[in-house]
Amino acid sequence: MLYTIRSVEEQDIPFLWEMLYESLYVPEGQPPFRREIIREPDIAKYVEGWGREGDLGYIAVNDKGEHLGSVTLRYFDQSCGGFGYVGADVPELGMALKAEYRAQGMGKALLKRLFEELSLRKVQKVSLSVDPDNAAAVKLYKRFGFKEIGIVGTSITMVAEIE
Repeated sequence: MLYTIRSVEEQDIPFLWEMLYESLYVPEGQPPFRREIIREPDIAKYVEGWGREGDLGYIAVNDKGEHLGSVTLRYFDQSCGGFGYVGADVPELGMALKAEYRAQGMGKALLKRLFEELSLRKVQKVSLSVDPDNAAAVKLYKRFGFKEIGIVGTSITMVAEIE
């Protein structure tokens, strides 16, 4: 599959909302979350007001211009930390791919591009939150140097050092 990776632009924000929903892990055999869940404050804060200082994101787009997946990074402070919050100086990563494009190397390519930019920007660490049952995601994150540092609710908080 041919695709390119480019920076998130303003017209991509509706797709970021779609990917936010896709990022909510649902174990096999379980009913999906209701769509409105992404408007709840604890979840909406990952996309709401996108484009503020420090926001960084990339989108995989095929040769027809269709959006396939995204990786985003956002800073939070202690008063509104995300699920993978470890500190105001450590941005939190969010990533999702449309179901039909998973397990094809696209997640790896998105993370590689993001890490290249983080290195250029001298960002030292990045965090995330992942469901421990999401084995494919956990495996991918570990390949990028993410290490488990704690558990919040039903999710693992992981942190990676940027080289």
